[in-house]
Amino acid sequence: MYRAIKIFLITVFLTCSSLTFSGVIISSEVHAQDDIHVLIDALGVGDFPEREAAIKALVASKDQHVSQILQQLSDGLLYVNSDGGPVLLQGGTDDEPTYSDPITGEAAADVDPDLMTKVKINNALRGVISAATSQLTLMSPDRSARLAAAQGLLKDADPANLDLLNSALAAEKDAEIKNTMEAARAVLLLKTDASVEDKKAAIDTIAARGNRDALTILTTTLETAPEDLKSAIQADISSINRSLALWDIVQNIWYGLSLGSVLLLAAIGLAITFGVMGVINMAHGEMVMIGAYTTYVVQEYISSAFPELADYSLAFAVPAAFVFTGFVGLIIERAVIRYLYGRPLETLLATWGVSLILQQAVRSIFGPTNREVRNPSWMSGVFDLGGLSITWNRLWIIVFSMVVFVALLLLLKRSAFGLQMRAVTQNRRMASSMGIRTGWVDAFTFALGSGIAGIAGVALSQIDNVSPNLGQSYIIDSFMVVVFGGVGNLWGTLVGALSLGVVNKFLEPFAGAVLGKILVLVLIILFIQKRPRGLFALKGRAVEA
Repeated sequence: MYRAIKIFLITVFLTCSSLTFSGVIISSEVHAQDDIHVLIDALGVGDFPEREAAIKALVASKDQHVSQILQQLSDGLLYVNSDGGPVLLQGGTDDEPTYSDPITGEAAADVDPDLMTKVKINNALRGVISAATSQLTLMSPDRSARLAAAQGLLKDADPANLDLLNSALAAEKDAEIKNTMEAARAVLLLKTDASVEDKKAAIDTIAARGNRDALTILTTTLETAPEDLKSAIQADISSINRSLALWDIVQNIWYGLSLGSVLLLAAIGLAITFGVMGVINMAHGEMVMIGAYTTYVVQEYISSAFPELADYSLAFAVPAAFVFTGFVGLIIERAVIRYLYGRPLETLLATWGVSLILQQAVRSIFGPTNREVRNPSWMSGVFDLGGLSITWNRLWIIVFSMVVFVALLLLLKRSAFGLQMRAVTQNRRMASSMGIRTGWVDAFTFALGSGIAGIAGVALSQIDNVSPNLGQSYIIDSFMVVVFGGVGNLWGTLVGALSLGVVNKFLEPFAGAVLGKILVLVLIILFIQKRPRGLFALKGRAVEA
């Protein structure tokens, strides 16, 4: 009995304690909310100086809703009754406004819109709000918010934020954010009455960044800088200009290699059909186009049927495009090309007709408008490497083109099919007498070239519009690559594609894109006059009927 009474008393005590503690918490939360409402209501009282004091009191409270309130104030959404009362958030329309609590969003009752006036701010208060917002974000636990705030201070360069930036810099641990803050501090310092020594250190900090933003800052500073600093600033400007000129050359080479990898993918299949088989395939660009549309179809199907695999749709699109375009190429060879071996001009006319048929078929199925093929997350975005700006999709296309090149090289050099293809290329009759089915080799060689063009379409769908005219943009360039590198030589195709890509990118700034291509074509014509078989000559054949 005594034990039961003791347990009952302990239970009652714990229950009462729990209720008391919960009441204290609730009371504290209500009290804190009341405090922030008092500070918000102070925004609607008095003139601009009193409003500035109210803003600073809000920031000092460190309440989680302060950023939200300041944004509402900046956007002109806070209103107060002209006869006094709480500050409310206006919503609705101009004809039928609604009013609610700026924190909770709870609708306010018995509000006469005719008596409500906007809580006005002037330019000085906008500066105070901007500084307060920067202060809140610079101290935010969110890394991306702090980085954005530091970049904003670097861009705005308002000396009034120098003390705030110094405080944030002392507490910052992240290396990237701290580097940005130091650059922003240096820019702000140049706009103050700091000593010559401090400004010299600030100039060195800015110059160490070595980018175009630093060059712009130093060039602007040079006009108003003291005479003691002008020589140092000019030296830093010259150094940055030299560095940027070198990086521009490297950037053009990178762009050229990127373009060259695209040309390689588009031309490597043509190097087989044109170089090895002697077929002028004007429908090669349409094989590229079909590969791009295959990518679109695969991506749409996977996104709807297996959305969790949508980011990896390219892994399914590559074999699908290779098989489908290879099959289309096989049909074209069996139905048209095999009757025209040894007559290159007739293959040109026939495949041109096939290209028109394929374009119209795609227009009938998918329509004439462009189709969007989304980049997966791992192919999106840009990163900097020194002074280079590199896009992930271009980088992956370069890697992909090299993988395709090596795989094709191994196929031709190490496989039985590659051995038969080389045998038929060197001596068709001897290969036939040895039991090689030359017709079968012809068909699958053409299918292989078409399949590789389809793979090129997968890559091009990530950087170009997928449309019925996609292949037409690359067919002429592909022929130039094959002829320049050496008909039928894969290594010549690689060197030719990368060389023409780099030359194009160096000519474009001076001659423009169109004139640049014309100049490249003229240079190739002059080169072929001296070396008709291209950079790397390879003995080929025209397949007999």
